[in-house]
Amino acid sequence: MAPNTQLDILLDEAGWSHAGLAARVNRANAARGKTSRYDHTAVTRWLRGQRPRGEAPDLIAELLTKHLGRPVSLDDIGMGKPNTLPPPTSLGTYIDRATALWRSDQQRRVEHEQQDAVVGTSAIVPVWEWENPPDDADVSHAGSLRVGASDIEMLRGARSRYERMYRASGGVATRSRVVAFLADHTAPLVRGTYTDAIGRDLLRATGGLVAVAGICAYDSDHQGLAQRYFHHALRLAKASGDRAFGGYVVALLTNQALFLKDYRQAVAFAEAGVRSAGGALSPALATDLYAMQAKAFARMGDATGAHQAMSRAESAAAAIRRDEEPPETGYVQPGLVEAQLAEALISLGDWTPARSYAEEAVRVQAHPRGQVHRMATLTTVDLGRGEVEQAAGNALEALSLAAGMESERLRDRFVALRRQLAQQQTAAARDAVDRIDASLAVPI
Repeated sequence: MAPNTQLDILLDEAGWSHAGLAARVNRANAARGKTSRYDHTAVTRWLRGQRPRGEAPDLIAELLTKHLGRPVSLDDIGMGKPNTLPPPTSLGTYIDRATALWRSDQQRRVEHEQQDAVVGTSAIVPVWEWENPPDDADVSHAGSLRVGASDIEMLRGARSRYERMYRASGGVATRSRVVAFLADHTAPLVRGTYTDAIGRDLLRATGGLVAVAGICAYDSDHQGLAQRYFHHALRLAKASGDRAFGGYVVALLTNQALFLKDYRQAVAFAEAGVRSAGGALSPALATDLYAMQAKAFARMGDATGAHQAMSRAESAAAAIRRDEEPPETGYVQPGLVEAQLAEALISLGDWTPARSYAEEAVRVQAHPRGQVHRMATLTTVDLGRGEVEQAAGNALEALSLAAGMESERLRDRFVALRRQLAQQQTAAARDAVDRIDASLAVPI
């Protein structure tokens, strides 16, 4: 079940506690000659996604309608008909949902952390809505706090700071900081007063921070939470009018689809990112989208599709001009495409060209996190080629580079390497396994 953020937002607006809502529903039932004994724990279950039986949803909508002085429907309280998609969501409602998510995530509510990523139509609709009209004609807003250019620069600086922190320390350590910044410093700004022009810059800068929060949630293995952040970032990208940034967020969704082993969706998302960013698509982003598409095709066993995507990725990489790229594509550093293509070739079992790409990737220095992934890829290639001693040495080097990082995704890499090394009957492999075990024994 997905958390009912919509009801959470309305309760916050009404100023009602969980016990307060339960008491109001009980009184409304009593007025109709019926008895109910809802309490705060029942409301907590509703906020976690459970839909109460009988007339309770209608009563909740009626009570909120009277209290707030405007119509509140079952869809508005997140209790509409199951298995149906709501109509397109307004920007204002999306911002309300986003700020409620930041507050809930800051409180580390378990229902958000344990939520699974949605699949099927629900996963596709946010990308479809980003691609298609209507666009936001005016994003200006009236609130209590006036927003100016200095506020937007602060948000941009914060995004850069938290991205660097993530690369150096991992998403587990960084997540609480970026979420606290969103809840405490960004929420008042998006609820403030701003013109259409300032608003578009504000929403673009906010989207950049939201994307980093999603990356950190992904790296912490909270996939449903990460997906919600990515969907919010995509909606903010649309409101800002920045198609290139929207393409970047689609790349994040593509990467998550790869991790979730939904390879066809990864291919489709990559195509959507390339198609919809259009002329705003930067060469670095095109490189990453095509490389991920190659990995998806390879994991489906489609060698032709993989090699075609690899070729497109290499062509795009040759056109990268770092000083002409948006800040978010800084992760597409020299050697990234080689590492990605090596992984595609590993899936195809083409060990010799995979070794050439993997060696080239590690030859070029990357940020610490990227270098760990590149060394892990080279280790996998070495094992595939039967070069166990070299693989063991590279695994230990990757382990050393990862020291101090808190990341579930890096932990996954070392679990996989440990499993592969444990199958080898050499002293070097056993030593590498022991060292990996000692590292994994320390909880994040």
